[in-house]
Order: sequence, then structure tokens, then C-alpha cells
Amino acid sequence: MGWMKGFPPPRDRIITQPESVYFSFPKLRWSVCHLRELLPTEEISRGLGAPRPLEYPPPYQFANERQAIDALTFKPIDSDKTMTWEESLYANYTDGLLILHKGRVVYERYLGCLNPDGKHAAMSMTKSVTGLLASILVAEGKLNDSALVSDIIPEVKGKGYGSATVRQVMNMTTGLKFSEDYSDPDADIWRYSAAVSPLPKAEHFQGPSGYWDYLPTVEAQGQHGAAFHYKTIDADMLGWIVSRVSGKSVTELASERLWQPIGAEQDAYMTVDGTGVPFAGGGLSAGLRDLGRLGLLMLNEGVVGGERLFPAEAVRSIREGGDASKFGTNYPALLGGRYSSMWWIYPGQEGVFAARGVHGQTIYVDPSADMVLVRFASYPRAENPLIDPTSLPAFRAMAEYLKSSPN
Repeated sequence: MGWMKGFPPPRDRIITQPESVYFSFPKLRWSVCHLRELLPTEEISRGLGAPRPLEYPPPYQFANERQAIDALTFKPIDSDKTMTWEESLYANYTDGLLILHKGRVVYERYLGCLNPDGKHAAMSMTKSVTGLLASILVAEGKLNDSALVSDIIPEVKGKGYGSATVRQVMNMTTGLKFSEDYSDPDADIWRYSAAVSPLPKAEHFQGPSGYWDYLPTVEAQGQHGAAFHYKTIDADMLGWIVSRVSGKSVTELASERLWQPIGAEQDAYMTVDGTGVPFAGGGLSAGLRDLGRLGLLMLNEGVVGGERLFPAEAVRSIREGGDASKFGTNYPALLGGRYSSMWWIYPGQEGVFAARGVHGQTIYVDPSADMVLVRFASYPRAENPLIDPTSLPAFRAMAEYLKSSPN
């Protein structure tokens, strides 16, 4: 749509911070690829080594596979109309999509603002990176998930988080007073966003400033461990726990334990608050292929190129964790699923698990099909349940197609 094109761009095509609502649609179709130009960030370094190459089929075979996949058909949930795979890309405002089968790239497309050397906002898939780091520390005996949060973070003793366990934070079963309804302008998430914004506060602003200043103010509501309630603050609390236990920021730990050893081809970055604390609940931007590498790491339970990076239990505890009886009904397409260590465990026998982020982001891992699918998107509304009726049947159709593939 010509956003930020020209020297200078036309006035009505300029996206600025804070004067314009840069994450409103359609501006977000540009913003998701340019967060570093709008907010301060901290790098997740890939290190100095050569990237670990991804395997591709010969060009002619790759082109033929794309044609076959684009023509693949399925029916969206509660619909009698057939949709093609390619049609679903546009329906879901896809910016980039990568599919790996048996460790090899079989499909890769870039649309919208994204290109192969670009980075895209991962949104709440950031939580899954934070959850994986915590799971690694638990599997290595460096973090006790039965401990009270206040045993590790004394700053919250006697507060809402004080009597929750680390595992309850990891699985988002904390009982806290916090609303994350993005459609409600009075929801707590917006007050939280104001508190943690790295931009200068208004002259008469009163209240906490930064993640670690806000989290001790959260009040208890209900019983810890009783039910799953999706709350970004749990991911930021987990980031605090991971940092306190490891002595490293989430960005440093993600670099050392993930980006460098998987052989990422690009540095990633995370937005930070006004004190430089990384946004562990949603601040990641990364390259499409590197999240494909991360998906392969999860599929192979911590092994890359024959090298084990961390105990298999770190991934197995994610896949086997969570409690379906506590999951609730807020995600109709995922009824009977679970939430474990900031990963979504899908219902069904296939063992599918995924990272998810608003506006359509996902790392979708289907072990039964030996498939990893990564999608970046800029869907107009934040709520993924609006996209699931189209996305999930498409992903299942893709898995069935690959299972029958001779390659």
C-alpha cells in the first residue's frame, strides 16, 4: 500500500511512533516487518559462525512441489466451500510461510512486507521461546518448577504471584486479576502496555514503569492451579525467573542456547522496556527460516545435525504437559487441547504442538507427518480463533499430503 515508500514518503503514507497507531490495520502490514524502526530493541546474536544450511530439493522439484501444494484443497471448519492452499494464504494475510518435511524445505513463500532476508514480529510465539528456555533449565536441574515464585523473586512475596509455583506460571494456571481482551479498551493489557512502554511517559503519568516494576503489583484473583487463563504477564514473570536463575537476560540465553547452536542465519531481536528488560511475552522478531530451524529443534527433541543441545526431557515435558480439564472453551478449534510451558498442545492423536502469536503467527509441529510449518502473518484482527477455522484444516490437509508423498 506504499507505506514508508519514497524520500520522503507522502504524509499519508508515513508510519511513526508514537503519533500514529502503528499496529492498527492496515498499518500493521508494514509494521510487523519494521518493529526495530519504531521501538528500542536488544539483539539475539547468532554468533560469528557460518549458518547451518537448510536442505532443499533440486530447483525443478521444488517448483513442482509448490504448484502441487498451492493447488491442495480443504474445507474450512463449518463450511461446505472448498478452498485451495494458495487461497488460504491470502485469506489469512500471510507474509511468509515455510514448510519442512523430513528435515527438508518443501515450500517457502514470501508475501506482504516480508522477504528472505527480512525479519517479522513473532508476537506471542516469543512466549514459547521463553517457555522452552525455562523447560531446558528445569530438565538440567537448574530450575525447580515446584518452587514458589517468591522463593526465586522475593519482590513478589505477599503479592499475587507470591504463592504461585513456577510450573503454574509456565502453564498459565495462575489465579491473577488480569484481563487480556484486546477488543476491550479498558482491559488490563492496555494499562500493562502503558507501564512497560519504553517511550517517555506523559508528564502526569502515575504507576509502575517497566515489566519488573509492574509484575509485583498484580493482585490475586481465584485459585492458583485451578484453570488455564491466557495472560502475557505470566510469560514476562517467567522471563524474570529465567533471568534470575541463569544470571542472563532472555536475549542472552536465547542466543547461547538456541540461535547460535541451531546455526541461525540471522540475528533476531526483542523489544525492551524503558529499563532495557526484554519483552519475554511478545517482543521477538526473527527470520522465517530461523524459526523453521527452531521448529526442527523441537521436532527432534533438542538434536540438531546429530548434536544434542539439551535433554530430550525439555521437549517431552512440553508435549506431555498441561491439563486438558483446565483448558476451557475460549479456543473452539482447540477444544480438548492443553497449554504447557507456553506451548499449545493440540487435541488428537497426531501429537501436534505449536507456538502461536496474534495476527496469525505460528510454528506448527506435527511429529506424525515429520512436518514443521512456520507462518508469519498480519491478519487484521489479533484473535487467532478467527483464523483457526481456515488455518487448522489447511495444516491438517498439508500433513496428510506430506504423509502420502514419496519424497
